[in-house]
Amino acid sequence: MGFSSNTRTTTLGVLIVAAAGVILLLLVLVRDWGQVSITPTLTGQTENCLTCHNGIEPISTAHSIEEFGCVSCHGGERLALDADSAHSGMVSNPAALDTAQQYCGNCHPAQVVTVQRSIMTTYAGAIGSIRRAFGLQPDNTAQYAVQAVGHLQAFAPTDDDPQAVHTFSENCLTCHIDGEGLSADYFYRSTGCATCHVLYADNGLYVGGDPTISRTEAGHAQTHQFTTAIPYTQCNHCHNRGNYDLRTMTFVPRDDMPTEMNSAGDQRVHDYYQPISQFTRCEWELDCIDCHTSHEIMGDAVLYNDRSEAQYTQCQTCHGTLAAPPLERVISTADDPALRLANLNPLVDLSVGDTLLVTERGEPLYNIRQIADEWVLTGKATGETYVVPLVQGSTCQQDVNNQVSSACHQCHADDRSPTP
Repeated sequence: MGFSSNTRTTTLGVLIVAAAGVILLLLVLVRDWGQVSITPTLTGQTENCLTCHNGIEPISTAHSIEEFGCVSCHGGERLALDADSAHSGMVSNPAALDTAQQYCGNCHPAQVVTVQRSIMTTYAGAIGSIRRAFGLQPDNTAQYAVQAVGHLQAFAPTDDDPQAVHTFSENCLTCHIDGEGLSADYFYRSTGCATCHVLYADNGLYVGGDPTISRTEAGHAQTHQFTTAIPYTQCNHCHNRGNYDLRTMTFVPRDDMPTEMNSAGDQRVHDYYQPISQFTRCEWELDCIDCHTSHEIMGDAVLYNDRSEAQYTQCQTCHGTLAAPPLERVISTADDPALRLANLNPLVDLSVGDTLLVTERGEPLYNIRQIADEWVLTGKATGETYVVPLVQGSTCQQDVNNQVSSACHQCHADDRSPTP
């Protein structure tokens, strides 16, 4: 007995459905081939981000992928396997100041607050100076910030303000840490906390292990990593790259950038850009963070009028004066803040019982400790060590009552040979 047409149709339908099921299964298997799933201990929820980003660097040893995963900081659709769906709602830079409270604030609430009120965020000093220069306020007392914070109003030029002030607002405000940097060699950087703590090469190229990030498209961090070992080159992506024409407030890049150096030492001294002032060896041989403290850079929650109020490290902070040695204290307990800071830096060694220098405001200089009868500075970005000479016991004939850096520069200034 043969099949009826209805039977043949039904059988054909079953075969089609079965074939479709096999094809769907194959598609799922192909999709899942190489799938990498993790379940971070912080969230307990499975993520498939490493299916594409397998090889990406952990953001830091304190933020391991096994504990934090990706979604807890970047958002996105944790189970999606195609880029568009996975990146839906994703935050590329959770350390930007408009998202830092949500993503960083749970663990670092104090830092989020202080950075928001720091001079590098408010840009209050620059705004006040420009407004005073153009007769819009009588002194440098801060009245405005990039965004309203505390008693400072949001800066927005009026129709009556000079054109140069408008130009400053439109272009120069990229200098504050949550403004986008210039997309050009030597200027590439991120924003917010990542402005300093995520390193960029001068050419803006990625050299890490994430296969999805271009190695030829400029504008990416060197690697997907935080660091407290911040070299001077990172600071130079905002600083030391030129000056502003004070009549028009247009940026004038420096014209002496060295293109070819004979040694790292030469590179450092020529990168230091102070064309109208003197500078000493330590100012170019050390990295910026070796002298400037976290409170100076990241703020201490005080809304300062300008940099002169926020920056307090001086020559005498490390070298003392003829009248007194520098300030010091002993690490007596394991919960000392200096130890926490030192433990965050991969190059600095500090232990209970060590004697270290402190600033006049009591902030620890955790990378300068006493070894035998000498003060030894460990470079926070290089690990190199330097003996810190003291004024007392030297032939220095300084005026004890005149401790401004320019006074020290009169005798200790370094000469810089012409740029090659």
